[in-house]
Amino acid sequence: MRALWVAGSLLMVSACSTLPDPDPNQAWIDLKPRKDTSLDALQVDERDWADSRYFEVQPGNHELTVRYQFPVTPSNIGPVKEPLWRDCQIKLAFNDFNAGQRYQLQAGSIGFRPWIKLYDHQQKLVGQGLPAGCQRT
Repeated sequence: MRALWVAGSLLMVSACSTLPDPDPNQAWIDLKPRKDTSLDALQVDERDWADSRYFEVQPGNHELTVRYQFPVTPSNIGPVKEPLWRDCQIKLAFNDFNAGQRYQLQAGSIGFRPWIKLYDHQQKLVGQGLPAGCQRT
């Protein structure tokens, strides 16, 4: 019985982690956080986005909003032993999403300041985001 429960749990987890097939009539944006961070899709053009793992948009101009959670190391804070976690929203406006293209949104930070960069399918930098507010967690 236990083996059946474990097998069922693994099947459920793997089903939840699969992404849908990209629509060739839309642009697909993969999210790539750095190690020990979290990057989630929040909004497209100020409307909530249902799946936090990726974006898929019509060709053209769009503003993407992501949530980026990351640690600030003690060396950037002062005399503390534990990292300080930041929870930030970052917006990126891009004017030229193309149908059938895959893009990659990478996130990182320098000290307390988060950043995101948008790369096209050839790994060419095509856009950068701006922080839209952060808080400590």
